[in-house]
Amino acid sequence: MKLTKIVGLHAAQSALMYSPQKISRAWVDSERHDKRLETLLETLTTLDVSIEKVERKKLDKLADGMNHQGVVLEVALPEELSENDLKVAVEHLSENALFLVLDNVQDPHNLGACLRTADATGVHGIIITKDNAVGITPTVCKVASGAAETVPVYVVTNLARTLRWLKTEGVWVIGTAGEAESTLFKSDFTVPMALVIGAEEKGMRRLTREQCDFLVKLPMLGTVESLNLSVATGVLLYEVLRQRQG
Repeated sequence: MKLTKIVGLHAAQSALMYSPQKISRAWVDSERHDKRLETLLETLTTLDVSIEKVERKKLDKLADGMNHQGVVLEVALPEELSENDLKVAVEHLSENALFLVLDNVQDPHNLGACLRTADATGVHGIIITKDNAVGITPTVCKVASGAAETVPVYVVTNLARTLRWLKTEGVWVIGTAGEAESTLFKSDFTVPMALVIGAEEKGMRRLTREQCDFLVKLPMLGTVESLNLSVATGVLLYEVLRQRQG
């Protein structure tokens, strides 16, 4: 079991809500006594979590410069799920499917940010590749701010095969590419779908692209050629949410 630290009240409350059994230890600011922190401490005490009250300097060090708001928790890293888990999830899904597919994405900050946006926009799970890609790491969990506990991450060995299977289940596979003819604003995202984002700089691999039902792009009116991967993903997912709520 791999352990990591999560930082801040929001992340701590998410851990208590979704995976309290994974919390093993807590450090809290000995000088802070506000209602939110006291309520958090009461809950941790009922779970028999080891609690240590420390000076703010120690919390700053434990939090590695992040805004800890008086609390740092030690928790077990979330488990990565398998292809079989994905199949079970898709087959039992009662809502309009929305999956995010990351093709060989390697930056943990991008995966963490994508998890956070996925949680905010109702994504049912993120699909990542087993090889040449980042998985769930302490850095990913820190950036995700609790979303690594709420959004399932499925690891697959053959992404093209997985995408083919998704299509047999009625899920549209929609890829992203700068040379696409259609923009996201002219595309229908109300269908059951898996949104595919290519790797940093390289984009989607050829076999991945071949499985896409169609491609979309972000309109770029300035001089830069593209946006950061997690920023672009956020724009796309919020357009999906806008269309589905509209």
